[in-house]
Amino acid sequence: MNRKKTFFIVGLDDFNLEKLNRLPEAEEYNFLPALKFSEIRGIEEISIPGMLNLIDERIKEAGRIDAIGTYYDFPGSVLVPVIARKYNLPAPSLESILKCEHKYWSRFEQQKVIPENIPQFKAFDPFCDDAFEKINFIPPYWIKPIKSFHSFLAYRVNDPIQFNECIEEVRQNINFMNEPLNYILAEYGLPREISEMKETMIAETMITGHQCTVEGYAFADEVVVYGIVDSIREDDRSSFSRYEYPSSLPQEIQFRMADLSRRVILQTGLMNSGFNIEFFYNETANAIYLLEINPRISQAHTDIFEKIHGVSHHRIMVNMAVNQMPKPFANKGEFNIAAHFMLRAFHSGTIKKVPSEKEIDYLVKKYPDLAIKINVREGLNLNDMDMHQQDSYSFVLANIILGAETRRELLEKYNDVTEHLTFTIDYEE
Repeated sequence: MNRKKTFFIVGLDDFNLEKLNRLPEAEEYNFLPALKFSEIRGIEEISIPGMLNLIDERIKEAGRIDAIGTYYDFPGSVLVPVIARKYNLPAPSLESILKCEHKYWSRFEQQKVIPENIPQFKAFDPFCDDAFEKINFIPPYWIKPIKSFHSFLAYRVNDPIQFNECIEEVRQNINFMNEPLNYILAEYGLPREISEMKETMIAETMITGHQCTVEGYAFADEVVVYGIVDSIREDDRSSFSRYEYPSSLPQEIQFRMADLSRRVILQTGLMNSGFNIEFFYNETANAIYLLEINPRISQAHTDIFEKIHGVSHHRIMVNMAVNQMPKPFANKGEFNIAAHFMLRAFHSGTIKKVPSEKEIDYLVKKYPDLAIKINVREGLNLNDMDMHQQDSYSFVLANIILGAETRRELLEKYNDVTEHLTFTIDYEE
């Protein structure tokens, strides 16, 4: 009997482990946590040396490592190439990962190959007293950390007063991500013009339109796009209401996005990696704009891929980590359309009641395909939620994933689910 190979995951959690164990490749691997999800999110400090030491300890305990991967953003995305290099395993290069994730460096590379498809951008130091004047963009525009996740510390700026209010919040929290990023940049010999930057924020002019995410992979000098997911926002808000798959965009627009994706991925040098790239399609201008590149699969999309294709795109991560070309996805799932909904609150307050087990059991029996994750507990003040469960404008109370035959049926199922989930919040003034 052949012994299973040991596959370490940075950020392993029960939800994704269940998906991994349903893959056809699961017969070959034991999936173990290089780091648990709770060790990379909701923590007070990101210590890169501490995380690397803990990963080494777990590899020694297991006695071997045959592959390493992640489906999470920083620090998971940068830890994988560091560990892979140490143990001589397939992985993208650290430099290519950061050419995607470092927002300023990424824009600099994008500008070389698709200058017509990106906004104006400028790096700035949030601790500089005249930062607003130095940016010199006409509001409204966005300011974001050079490294962040889930839109944390990302703000739309409409005037100097709002800019100064946002900068106070940025100054208090920017080092949570900036210090571990600087450690990586300095420790692993990345270009000095990037590693010695004083600017830790980026300003970008507005881009608008139909937002979507291109999912693909880069392998053996080939860049393949295998799906496009629509990112649908709340009415008149910047926060997402759901990710819907497959995309409703015209095929011609999808082909143009795929071409732009190939050009920028080849420019970054990313190989042996899944990726997802966020785009806007502005129908009025017939223009496509690139928002950001993530050098990993989107774990937020894995369940909806499974509902359509019969297998989650975790298999892309698995294939890349063992140097294998993935097989094409077939439509072998139960549904024609699927969505990952985010049930949000838009004002801070204290949670007085969350859905009961009885409510959830009733809904799962009614909709066996339903996957639901409650992110809050009774007594929690929403301002105290972990950063990965909020952006700068809202709080995700629950993640709800459903499939259907038509979009109308999908939305009807979602509305029925939310009507039977009881959240009571004592909102603040």
